Amino acid sequence: MNAVLKLRITDAQRVQRKAAIDFARGSVRLEGVLLSAEIERLNQRYIDGELSSEEHTELCFQAMERECHAAA
Repeated sequence: MNAVLKLRITDAQRVQRKAAIDFARGSVRLEGVLLSAEIERLNQRYIDGELSSEEHTELCFQAMERECHAAA
C-alpha cells in the first residue's frame, strides 16, 4: 500500500505556500499559460503539506516534460 505522508507544516506555512502558488499561477497566466490538472493536483499536494518544495519542483518538471512530449 502506498500511503501519503504529510509533512508537519503550520497553518502559517500552509497560507504562505498557497500564496506562493497563487502568485506563480497568476504570473504564468499573464503569459497565456493555463496549468494542467496534473500540475494543479501537485500544487494542492504541496499546499497541503504532502510534498516538500523540492519534491513539488521535481514532480512539476516531470509533469511538464511529459506534457511537452505528448503535445509534440
